[in-house]
Amino acid sequence: MQFMLTIRASMEMKITVSCPTPNRCTLLILVLFSFAASPLHASLSINFYASSCPTAELIVSNMVRSASSSDPTIPGKLLRLLFHDCFVEGCDASVLLQGNGTERSDPANTSLGGFSVIDSAKSVLEIFCPETVSCADIVALAARDAVVTAGGPAFEIPTGRRDGRISDAANVRSNIVDTSFTMIEMIRLFNSKGLSLDDLVTLSGAHTIGVAHCNAFSDRFQMDSKGNLTLIDTSLDNTYAKELMKKCPSGSSASKTVNNDPETSFAFDNQYYINLLGHKGLFQSDSVLVEDERTSARVEAFANDQETFFQSWRDSFLKLTTIGVKTDDEGEIRQSCSFAN
Repeated sequence: MQFMLTIRASMEMKITVSCPTPNRCTLLILVLFSFAASPLHASLSINFYASSCPTAELIVSNMVRSASSSDPTIPGKLLRLLFHDCFVEGCDASVLLQGNGTERSDPANTSLGGFSVIDSAKSVLEIFCPETVSCADIVALAARDAVVTAGGPAFEIPTGRRDGRISDAANVRSNIVDTSFTMIEMIRLFNSKGLSLDDLVTLSGAHTIGVAHCNAFSDRFQMDSKGNLTLIDTSLDNTYAKELMKKCPSGSSASKTVNNDPETSFAFDNQYYINLLGHKGLFQSDSVLVEDERTSARVEAFANDQETFFQSWRDSFLKLTTIGVKTDDEGEIRQSCSFAN
């Protein structure tokens, strides 16, 4: 005997299942609702390019690995590029578009890097699979692979994003985290993107790799009349503060950078959280994570167990890479990542 059950999963979708027994129907219902509760966009899927461009992910991975082998700062740059893309207009590669008044032209984005890796991957993909793989997917895959290259966890992510056609510098500042943000400001911004407090703590772990310009944390110091810097942020370890003042003295070049993580600068690990417990968070937005009782326990848990951090990273990264995605006719497949078609 066959049992038929119709489930209205949403206002727009009706699912009909056929199963031999009531128990089997119950199992199918649980599976279906687990997908319905998933934050992933309905049109994204694992191995989206399996038929249209089977080597797409391998090509991106090889480009990231090759670039990182000659420049160890590449993983951090690719990861930061993803954040700045997804938090503004969603994960649609709008940050890659060049031109006056685009996101890329905003001062907050002028220090972004990793564009050459994305462009190189796109060039190769256009040879083997013309007009098939989106720049938005390349950015997401490259960031995923950058973490793996730096020693972080490997996992699959869904693809099928389309490239956005709009890129407006006016949308940047209100949609990205400033390094001087308070906990309240960060929570408000993350919540607006559908991200939780746990996602905030987890994704902040991206600062375990990468570099920062001196002016990104200069507000933690004060310069006297003689040009000498003194520490005014008591949440920062004194010894670490002295190291930072030595590396970034007053009058430092605007291009001067320091490593986000002073211990394992190019390794994606849980050292960032260990640093936080030692009051060695580079930014004010880092230090508040260990000072606030809402997040301090999670910081400690990640510091004590790297695998716990890695497991949480997988979940939060998946949520990050599905913020405001465009699929089907909502976007396009650019021929060049720098320009709309």
